[in-house]
Amino acid sequence: MQHNSGMSSIRVLLVDDHAVVRAGIRNALESVPNLTVVGEVADGADLFPMLQIVDANCLLIDVTMPNFNPIEAVQRIRQLYPELRILVVSAFDDDVYVQGLMNVGVSGYHLKDQPLSDLRLAISKIMSGQRWVSSRLLDKLIGNETDPARKMRLTKRQKQILSLLQRGLDNYGIGREIGISIKTVENHLTRLYRQLDVSSRLEAVNFINKHPQLLSSTANLPNSTSQTTDTLDLEQNIRATVLIVDDNPRYRKQLERTVSRLHTDIAIVQAQNTAEALEAAVKRQPQLALVDVVLGNEEGIVCAERMRQTAPDTRIVMMSAYPDREFRRRASAIGAAAFLDKKDLDSAAIRLIIQDNID
Repeated sequence: MQHNSGMSSIRVLLVDDHAVVRAGIRNALESVPNLTVVGEVADGADLFPMLQIVDANCLLIDVTMPNFNPIEAVQRIRQLYPELRILVVSAFDDDVYVQGLMNVGVSGYHLKDQPLSDLRLAISKIMSGQRWVSSRLLDKLIGNETDPARKMRLTKRQKQILSLLQRGLDNYGIGREIGISIKTVENHLTRLYRQLDVSSRLEAVNFINKHPQLLSSTANLPNSTSQTTDTLDLEQNIRATVLIVDDNPRYRKQLERTVSRLHTDIAIVQAQNTAEALEAAVKRQPQLALVDVVLGNEEGIVCAERMRQTAPDTRIVMMSAYPDREFRRRASAIGAAAFLDKKDLDSAAIRLIIQDNID
């Protein structure tokens, strides 16, 4: 199969499981000079056989099709057809997931709700060797890259101290509130100032006010002198631990809030990748793990399979924004207790999951 990325001839393969969407895209592209739609695919299983048949140099592809793992597929396409331009056309606008696909080699990411004229421009851009991201996503991605708080990792104790600092407590008040010495408070603040790149209490409070997400997982910890998080969990009469494995920090926090609101006696542990998940599984032996099928460049199903080896008593529930049949089949094959669409994970669903897998 020969690929020519020049503008003189654009040969597009449409890949989307909705015939109406494919027809709409095809109609929108009819007016583009020197562009031909050379084929259509409606199922992930048919993608690679079709690539071998058609002489496409531009792939317009959705990422929520049946029998399709987008990360794996893009990586394989990059290996087999390095000159093929890939434009994702999707309704899914999660910035973390977009970054994951861009990192494994897609040429662009276009949102389905954007004007069709933008789609034509996107194709023109990627075929000329440029990258394309829909403007609404671009604002989010740039914001994340330039936000200094996004890359910071604070411990629960640090978040707790910053929260008290934000409330206006002095060192003595902070120490009395959480049961540590003034000297320990001073040591914490010295390290915190260095991490936040500030030099005073006022600057630290201003930084937190500008980046409230840093305190989003602050726990209401009881008074303690030198306790670890694990010890605190025991003292709070925690009856179970739930591990949330997802590469989207906002979604992890959303799930944590939902579970905590329903069950105050359940401890929540978060992990964003396989390494963190396995470490938490070994250390905490959670009763329940909620695992996304896509973890950046990693496979959540592989992560779950390895977790079952290290924590065999942990009940695993797979979740996905792309609940296709292949994901369900693979989740069932590794013994997952359930496979759920993320859109359905509301309070009622979480309550049932807890009842079925912990209570």
